Amino acid sequence: MATGGAEQQMLQFVPFVSRLDAGFWHELSRRKLEKYHLSEAAQYISGYYTNNSVPGLPTNLLLEYSGFEKPPVHPPYAFPCPGSIIVLNTIESFKTCDKRKILEETGRQIWDDINDGSAVDDPSLLSRFMLLTFADLKKYNFHYWFVFPALFPNDPLTTLSIKTIGSVWNDQQLQSLQKAYDSFRSAHPGIGFFIVVMTDDGTAALHELREAETCLSTEKFMLGFCDPSTMETNPGWPLRNLLILAAQKWSDRLNVVDVLCYRDYTRDGRRLVSHSLLLEGVKLPDKMSTDVLPKVTGWEKNDKNKSVPKMVNLSSSMDPVRLAESSVDLNLKLMRWRLIPSLDLEAVSSTKCLLLGAGTLGCNVARCLMGWGVRHITLLDNSTVSYSNPVRQSLFTFHDCSSGGKHKAKAAVESMRLIFPGVKAEAVDSSIPMPGHSVGTNAEAIQKARKDVETVEKLVQTHDVVFLLMDTRESRWLPTLLTSAHSKICINAALGFDTYMVMRHGFRPQPGTETGSPGVIVGGCGSGIPGDQLGCYFCSDVVAPTDSTRDRTLDQQCTVSRPGISMVAGALATELLVSLLQHPLKALAPSDSHTEDDSESESCLGLIPHQIRGFMSRFQNVLPASQAFDKCTACSPVVLSRYREEGFDFLLKAFNTPNFLEDLTGLSQLYAETDDDQVWELSDGEDDM
Repeated sequence: MATGGAEQQMLQFVPFVSRLDAGFWHELSRRKLEKYHLSEAAQYISGYYTNNSVPGLPTNLLLEYSGFEKPPVHPPYAFPCPGSIIVLNTIESFKTCDKRKILEETGRQIWDDINDGSAVDDPSLLSRFMLLTFADLKKYNFHYWFVFPALFPNDPLTTLSIKTIGSVWNDQQLQSLQKAYDSFRSAHPGIGFFIVVMTDDGTAALHELREAETCLSTEKFMLGFCDPSTMETNPGWPLRNLLILAAQKWSDRLNVVDVLCYRDYTRDGRRLVSHSLLLEGVKLPDKMSTDVLPKVTGWEKNDKNKSVPKMVNLSSSMDPVRLAESSVDLNLKLMRWRLIPSLDLEAVSSTKCLLLGAGTLGCNVARCLMGWGVRHITLLDNSTVSYSNPVRQSLFTFHDCSSGGKHKAKAAVESMRLIFPGVKAEAVDSSIPMPGHSVGTNAEAIQKARKDVETVEKLVQTHDVVFLLMDTRESRWLPTLLTSAHSKICINAALGFDTYMVMRHGFRPQPGTETGSPGVIVGGCGSGIPGDQLGCYFCSDVVAPTDSTRDRTLDQQCTVSRPGISMVAGALATELLVSLLQHPLKALAPSDSHTEDDSESESCLGLIPHQIRGFMSRFQNVLPASQAFDKCTACSPVVLSRYREEGFDFLLKAFNTPNFLEDLTGLSQLYAETDDDQVWELSDGEDDM
């Protein structure tokens, strides 16, 4: 153990910063109206802090709506802080109440808990707090002020040195500490104060404070606590009262102690504890009389370091729709705050998604997108809800099937708004003209086809991402062409009986645009292909799409698949998009290289493959990648060029004229030069895979 000396330096502590979500105020309003009424008595509340914040973030103490419950419901690896809340009835009483009395009464509770041993048995009592508030429920203005009491010793708290444990301990000691901490937390969830005993061979063990009498007899021990502070040289607020407890309970055997400020967060998928602080030679204050309350500090200060109350106006966010939005975003914000600091949630929520197909895949993708916080979702479909749909298509119910069935896109949007009123969902009832399905020469039919094309093209132009979630191969041709022509992200999903394929189409920049994407191809399977050189759904075909529903039995016309396949494929399609949006190159991100040391093609969420092909019978995924085909009937330069020149006239030829696309792209010549007819037979099979 370190010993004191003349070179002691004063310890400075980082105070808590309160963070309260909208749900907390909503629950407080409900309890004020339904339970507290005009009572101004202190009521139970619980907050929490964590020790896994990213360096640079404030030392937060968080309160959520669940903090009113007994026992409180807090996230895993959170450290509860018991507290009280006083809800005053007027703004005048809030301004004029005796702040010193409130501070001393809350500090007295901690002082008594230390001296009677309660804080040794339940160390969370060292982090007691008080919340003083006035709730104007007519205007939803909330005035509030936190007290985080800390007891003052007679002399300043000092230490010999402040170091990171990574600069003092070797890897074996760090790993032993981490293992000991995990074991302690598993056995004592929610306890953030402990004693650390180090053996001569570098092995660490953690013990409860109640075991102090045994631990003090060892030579290598230290006080420890889970430190919410992220500053390089300053421990967090909870340490102040822990040192007072040590002085009051063990000063007859202890006057100088080392302190471990344990910090634990994850960065780039790796868990880090080496930035934890080691305070060597902390001089404990003299034991104080239990009859006299020490000085107490703790009123929360504002950003300008002034002790003044805060006010929040939630008149807009107290609307139930706004509360739903806050709750939906909570999980995403926790992901960013605690696990992935670089996660760009705005890039996801601001993305406008067009879903072509509102069936089994469309419903699942729509729900996953809402879960990721996407607000703008448009669904296009021209069919109605049938009695077989609701059990497989998650946005429909039995009532959607009555009276001939609602239009799928409209029914899906109505369901989405019921699930989450904050979603900006639109329904479009339209068909998609397809090659192999002749429009004919009738003027009315041609006009309808033109209108349908214009509808689809306008939707593609006004959205950022297009999902192809239709039943047939040929229905994907026009949107594949349009997304390529207008440089939009395109995500494709297709189902077989027990197989699925999810892919992102290669991104086709506008003519004359420099992409700047890397051009290195790694490996023999096509991995590392730049995003603008990846193939589309039709690049592996050597025939133009044809009418896949003609002369086929019912089981051949429908997508017959295992019920769970669409959920898996829909989730993967959504996750593929979100991962793509997190990559610095966005749509130009190269396909995954399958190498552990290659991080260029990874977003903060991990790999970004070109394709995901799944085999449910083997519960296996493979991640192939393929380059664009220069004779592709949907995205090749000659097809895009002719479309830009001729517009609908070009499309009409593709719809009406057999072999038009093969002749245009040179596939017909390729047929003539190839003798193996089996190549063509395998190209456009029944299975969407």
